[in-house]
Amino acid sequence: MMMARRERLLGPNNPTFYDDPVHFVRGEGVWLFDADGRRYLDAYNNVPHVGHCHPAVVEAISRQAGQLNTHSRYLHDGVLDYAERLLGTFHRSLSTVLFTCTGSEANDVALRMARSITGKQGIIVTDFTYHGNTTAVMELATLLPREDGFSSHIRTIPAPDSYHLEPGEVDERDMAARVLAHLDAAIASLEDAGHGVAGILICPIFANEGFPNLPPGFVDRIAKAVRRAGGVVIADEVQPGFGRTGGAMWGHQYVGMLPDIITMGKPMGNGHPIGGVVTTQDIMHAFRSKNLYFNTFGSNPVSCAAGMAVLDVIENEGLLQNAADVGAYAKEKLTQLSKKFGFLGDVRGAGLFFGVEFIAPGETRKADKKLAKRAVNLMRENGVIMGLIGRKENLFKIRPPMPFSRSNADHLDEVMRHVFSRL
Repeated sequence: MMMARRERLLGPNNPTFYDDPVHFVRGEGVWLFDADGRRYLDAYNNVPHVGHCHPAVVEAISRQAGQLNTHSRYLHDGVLDYAERLLGTFHRSLSTVLFTCTGSEANDVALRMARSITGKQGIIVTDFTYHGNTTAVMELATLLPREDGFSSHIRTIPAPDSYHLEPGEVDERDMAARVLAHLDAAIASLEDAGHGVAGILICPIFANEGFPNLPPGFVDRIAKAVRRAGGVVIADEVQPGFGRTGGAMWGHQYVGMLPDIITMGKPMGNGHPIGGVVTTQDIMHAFRSKNLYFNTFGSNPVSCAAGMAVLDVIENEGLLQNAADVGAYAKEKLTQLSKKFGFLGDVRGAGLFFGVEFIAPGETRKADKKLAKRAVNLMRENGVIMGLIGRKENLFKIRPPMPFSRSNADHLDEVMRHVFSRL
């Protein structure tokens, strides 16, 4: 009945998770509760980055909402305090920030910044990615079905895949060389077409592409090639940012690359709508001097209070180290499972962002999408929420809130053992 009502009110083709969608009514930490009171371990959601309904974030939002929430064109100390605190987590060259309401808006603005500083139009993305839902960034979406073709100023490079290699490739180094060769070709194509290269927009860990294993220096080599062509590098940190990979605060730090522009979204306010664009003084000046840009609620006091509380929790609860410790622990348990069950292939990831490929038993690395879908639905039936990702839709995507503990990892392992024994 609820699904019929949803379709009537929200329109058709409105995506939900799982064959039997879940009706959640409450969240607490790493747990979700449905309308019948059943508890689920959340091993998927990065939006409540420091945990569902974290008391410190809830209190900060409530306190500021009780004082003032207003237009970004008025002055407010809380906005500037948050900007200083946030910028302190980046390289000193990345010293200015522009706030938005969403990650989609942030990526949209980043594209405008790239074109303002370079005077060029061409943008490069991977051929299996997603960066948001404004008109400009949807033009870059290669992960979702499209009813229209790509604009002439966009070029794609192959999404890195360290497991499903092309014929003749031995390891991820060969894969990397192939991607870099395609990057050179994309740059040449944009220049020949008269667009030039404004920049490349990538997730530093290629999360939607399936978070592949990358050879050292690979992402930095991408950045250098783009800069040689006069373009800038935009790092979409919506998924790997705020310590997700464990140890490093940002995904670009984890892979060893310094971007020119960084975008953030969902986890920034633990679900409260705030996004942002961090960049250099030169790029911000070029953008601001050519554009009158303001966002009514892009730096409202309540959202900035939520953002500040998130940074407090990350620091006070040691969540970067927790991601490194618990992530390694959980990943090792998953590796042990892969040795037990023949339909499990490559285990990979970093920190609290990891997963495993489902492959056809007896087949060499042949993706098994149907088995993966059955597995993720059985996990939901057994009280654990997770998702699937990757071009072949056969990769478990495990990306829980950051307070995920070793005890939670043990529970996850127990349920996976039970589910895998039924496949």
